Amino acid sequence: MFSSLRALSGVPRLRTLLSLSLLARIHMSALPVALSFLIAGWTGSYASVGLLSGAMAVGQAVAGPVRGRVADRNSATNVLFMTGAGYAVGLALLIVLAETLPSGLWPIAVLVTFFTGLTLPPISQVSRAVWPRLVEDGQRDALYTLDSTGYEIVAMAGPLLATAVVTLSGGVAAVIVCAVLAASGAAFFGLVLRRAGLDRVEPRSGGASADAADRRSLLRDGTFLRAVLVPFFLMAALFSVNLSLVAWGRSHGEATTAGVLIALFSLGSAIGGLIIVARGRKQSSAVGIAALVVGLAVLALLLPPFSKHIMLWAVVLVVIATGTTVAPSLGASTSRVGELAPPERRAEAFGWLATATTSGVALMLPLTGWLLDAEGAAASIGSGAVAALIASLLAFSLPARAVKKAEAEDDAPAETAEVG
Repeated sequence: MFSSLRALSGVPRLRTLLSLSLLARIHMSALPVALSFLIAGWTGSYASVGLLSGAMAVGQAVAGPVRGRVADRNSATNVLFMTGAGYAVGLALLIVLAETLPSGLWPIAVLVTFFTGLTLPPISQVSRAVWPRLVEDGQRDALYTLDSTGYEIVAMAGPLLATAVVTLSGGVAAVIVCAVLAASGAAFFGLVLRRAGLDRVEPRSGGASADAADRRSLLRDGTFLRAVLVPFFLMAALFSVNLSLVAWGRSHGEATTAGVLIALFSLGSAIGGLIIVARGRKQSSAVGIAALVVGLAVLALLLPPFSKHIMLWAVVLVVIATGTTVAPSLGASTSRVGELAPPERRAEAFGWLATATTSGVALMLPLTGWLLDAEGAAASIGSGAVAALIASLLAFSLPARAVKKAEAEDDAPAETAEVG
């Protein structure tokens, strides 16, 4: 059962690179908590927190493909150095504004947070562009699922870290910690990439004739566009769950229970990801997301207004079971994006993936908030189920060519037990 994990553990440099890439992303889940305390303490308004965080998300979405394209054409390490420094400067400037300007001038910070979002270090897209160069085709899904599973675990640690720093030293210190983690994580990951000789894309065989194709957007390929829209709707569905559980907990005096349920959702995702990786089998993103649709629909039926009396034990079981579909679905959909992109443009492809996931969250959060106010938690999670259904239908529409090829390779006799 664990042969796939053993094979991945034997890949040279993979453990170091994967560990560094995950640690370099911990600031992403810690920053929302840190910013909430910093900005709310400055302005006295959570509306300003939402607007400034939204401006940062827009910056991230806009810059994703551009950062990837630069990394493909030049040195990924240089891109990580520059963006890590710019990101830290942006957060430092935001702290200065919060500490020196009166609260009525907070709209000035919108430009600062937008700039900070533009310079987010592209750890995710650079690392995902590198993974196919380290393993054979039959192991790509397992590695992408392991990456998604690892980030689920890291994402649980980030808010805890930020909360601990806020408790001890305040919001300013928490944002400083996030800036240091982002800049140092990007620098260390970039240095290891350079030392491994992986900071530049592999030379292509097309030569100069491929230049015209390079100028065409990857989104002009209908198949690639559908592959990118899968995580767009998938992330929209997932973020509907977190906000809905928090809102339900606050409205029923169960804030602690809501936090535990969100943690269990992430725990279920980690368990599901590890099982898929350990089994070493190809995971269909369409089937995994279809299972997520069922789980979200059942969860919606267990919450108000559908259910007046909450059966907490049933909610816990459904949350964990639904969570087990998350990391496998994210891993499989990420693998398809990398599969459909030219090798010399993978960082750009994962830049579009980053833009899609950020945009999906930006689309869903206002809708979820409106549904929570108007109808309750069941309606908002139901909207997530609809988004997941669209993602599943898009995934089913993708060609099976790449999957069949990988399955044929998996069925063929293996020459070696490990890659390396």
